[in-house]
Amino acid sequence: MSETPSATEAETAQPAFPQGTGEPTTAKKDEGFFGFLIWLVLAVAILRSFIISPFNIPSESMLPRLLDGDYLFATKWSYGYSKYSLPFSLPLIPGRIFASQPERGDVVIFKAPPGNDVDYIKRVIGLPGDEVQVRGGQVWLNGKAVPKKPIADFVVPVSPNTHCYAPEFQRTEKDGRMACHYPQFRETLPGGKSYNVLDLGRTPQDDTGVFIVPEGHMFLMGDNRDNSLDSRFPAVEGEGIGMVPQGNLVGKAAVMMFSTDGSSEWLKPWTWFTAARWSRIGGTF
Repeated sequence: MSETPSATEAETAQPAFPQGTGEPTTAKKDEGFFGFLIWLVLAVAILRSFIISPFNIPSESMLPRLLDGDYLFATKWSYGYSKYSLPFSLPLIPGRIFASQPERGDVVIFKAPPGNDVDYIKRVIGLPGDEVQVRGGQVWLNGKAVPKKPIADFVVPVSPNTHCYAPEFQRTEKDGRMACHYPQFRETLPGGKSYNVLDLGRTPQDDTGVFIVPEGHMFLMGDNRDNSLDSRFPAVEGEGIGMVPQGNLVGKAAVMMFSTDGSSEWLKPWTWFTAARWSRIGGTF
């Protein structure tokens, strides 16, 4: 049977608006724009939930590797996915899928106990079954001291994002600027992973008991050993994180995307450039 419409059908199938008014074109443009916005939101949500996501550093607990004002990308696939991978920790993923265990020395982003609603960043020191202890500021892992060698001081300029912890750490540089000079050490974990840490002096957390990492958990520490509320402290809101479940992992620190010393002002566009710590951008973990 022929699919050609009858004369009556053809006559009634006319445009709803006279030609040349432009109204159908405008409607299509609006639909196309809102459709693009929907797809853009979905693409960003998928990207941030499952591939890579930005994080900012608001403290100095990971000095010298991370400064207040750093912005980094973290890979979301490194340890698998859970509800913590999703925006607002939406409970759409049961348990943890495609799970894998981090390695000692990884810098990880996670939801901190006990509330599990705030992103923290620390370094993995102990894995399930490990015995971890700190003696005189030196980490001991499974009964052996982790090598810790002194190296040149870590120097960071004083800025709105950086203030020296005490007057003895503050120096005047040759160019007249003030900077903080902190004692720095090179620590090397079993397996060869090396990184720098700060040790500013004797503190109560320099000596601990022996921690045994439970199954499915991690012992995490900040690289700024005297200014980090980490697994050396019990999981109490604002006081420590205790042993962190691997199920709380959000991602693995991957690459530095931006860094600012905090001196920029919105009404002075040139300061957007002078405040940037350009030498830090692009660094990997």
